[in-house]
Amino acid sequence: MLAYYGLFALQHRGQESAGIVTAEPEEKTFHTHKGMGLVSQVFKPRDLEKLKGSRAIGHVRYSTTGSSTLKNAQPFVVDTARGQLAIAHNGNLVNAAALRSELEEKGSIFQTTVDSEIVLHLLAQPSSAGGGIAALRRLQGAFSIVLMGESEIIGFRDPHGFRPLCIGKLDGAYVLASESCAFDLIHAEFIRDVEPGEVVIIDENGLRSEWPFKKERSAFCIFEYVYFARPDSNLAGTNVSIARVEMGRELARRHPVEADLVIPVPDSGIFAALGFSEELGIPYYPAFVRNHYIGRTFIQPTQMIRDFNVRVKLNLIRSAVEGKRVVVVDDSIVRGTTARSRVVNLRENGAKEVHMRISCPPHKNACYYGIDFPDPEKLLANQCTMEEICKYLGADSLGYLDVEGMVRATGRESNEFCMACFNGEYPVPFDSKFDKLIMEKRRSQARLLEAPTARLL
Repeated sequence: MLAYYGLFALQHRGQESAGIVTAEPEEKTFHTHKGMGLVSQVFKPRDLEKLKGSRAIGHVRYSTTGSSTLKNAQPFVVDTARGQLAIAHNGNLVNAAALRSELEEKGSIFQTTVDSEIVLHLLAQPSSAGGGIAALRRLQGAFSIVLMGESEIIGFRDPHGFRPLCIGKLDGAYVLASESCAFDLIHAEFIRDVEPGEVVIIDENGLRSEWPFKKERSAFCIFEYVYFARPDSNLAGTNVSIARVEMGRELARRHPVEADLVIPVPDSGIFAALGFSEELGIPYYPAFVRNHYIGRTFIQPTQMIRDFNVRVKLNLIRSAVEGKRVVVVDDSIVRGTTARSRVVNLRENGAKEVHMRISCPPHKNACYYGIDFPDPEKLLANQCTMEEICKYLGADSLGYLDVEGMVRATGRESNEFCMACFNGEYPVPFDSKFDKLIMEKRRSQARLLEAPTARLL
């Protein structure tokens, strides 16, 4: 049940599928339940009753490699010579295609189109291949991973620390989670973050660490502070909500405006809007009312679903904005469709002026490390000038927070972050052919190549 509650706390990190794998000390068989949809949709009381055991790992999926299908839902479970092994992975392996080709040539048979399965195949290799540590060293890119074996749970982060992973403790037992907010729900004590490049092994003897990776510069994804993480989580010693309030303050100093109201775009724009309001002394009013039965539109797997959810996600209080000069504070503009619809909605409801303020810099580059930012040509800021974006949105003015202000708001140094989606500086080289569906495309190409041979036979 603890894994189930933990997934509820982390639902914001993925809404496409959910799964839990459990194990009992006296049994060698893992118990698994996975399904498409939200945690509340996937797990019914009868499903939870079957998930017996003293150890468990769970996962909520936001697809960044591989299509959104049940076969790609995590955690994955495999049988190896060393026993059963289950995996839950957050991030992207940038060398996934090369590793998979190599493994397939050696006889590996893959069941999914997700890069996470590659880790299991590497770990299943004979010990003569160098063992688990050697396998981990072959991984490149962003990976915060939890593995469950028959006698231990192992968690590790890539040496750059792109994605979060933290350690908690409950009734003398250790717990791992992507964010500290999961510990709050199950009344576990937050201990610390798993450090970049650290491997933590949890077994009957407690917790110990190994450091198998070459030391690299920190490259934590700053978009976790801007949007992705929950505001009640702490990342590297900084509370997310406090960082977002400071981003709003920095934004107000950079792009002040005369207005009657500051309106947040819920939920991730709430704290930045509060900071903006406080800094300029403009009244704060939550005029957009969110339908909380709609998930996060940014992390939906297709544009069609995103467009539908944008229309039903927020409703506007007309009496609050009619005849008013309003400032709309949002966390980001990616494709621009959502922001434009907000401006249109405000105009239709009588807003006198609409000023857009964004609490991060313009997104100009794709992400290859675990955030589904699309190809650059689909990013509004990559294709348009600031003046063109403002005109496209239909706003009276537009202001983005700059990189310096965003970093300053976190209380950390700029060299600790990956900001490639903003500045194009990628910490880890990646396959130029990489895209979300690279594994499906490889499979399709293989079938085309095999087709003539098959006809001759």
